[in-house]
Amino acid sequence: MTSIRALAEADLPAVADIYAHYVTGGVATFDETPLGVDQWRAKADGIAGAGLPFLVAEVDGAVAGYAYVSQYRPKPAYRHTVEDTIYLAPGHTGRGLGKLLLAELIKATGQTAARQMIAVIADSGDPASARLHKAFGFEEVGRLRAVGFKHGRWIDTVLLQLELR
Repeated sequence: MTSIRALAEADLPAVADIYAHYVTGGVATFDETPLGVDQWRAKADGIAGAGLPFLVAEVDGAVAGYAYVSQYRPKPAYRHTVEDTIYLAPGHTGRGLGKLLLAELIKATGQTAARQMIAVIADSGDPASARLHKAFGFEEVGRLRAVGFKHGRWIDTVLLQLELR
């Protein structure tokens, strides 16, 4: 059984493990060192303190993915713009969990003061994330060329934007 729900404290080790997979083995994130549970707790507390959603996908009682939004940039004028983040556990991709998470994330974010949602996607050659976002109405608004260097290669990021209201 699959459900999408708010993050709970007990989910933090699974969230840390999922993220660590992408930090160490891929280029979806430009972090090079995995975050520990305490770092994830601080991040989750900051997101909750800002009144923003942090969701998990649970499959048969286990965390299979997560999604959250955070302020796009720290300067005050960006306070109505958020950036989304979605990661799925290895073995849980291609099953529609990203679609479920993004749908609920957009819905929950629509209940906040946010007006714009930005997706910053590393262009690794896999179009899945961009395709997912475009299915929800995100439009490509830019490309930053060779802005990340990880695992011996330069990586572009693609910017997509969704107007929430």
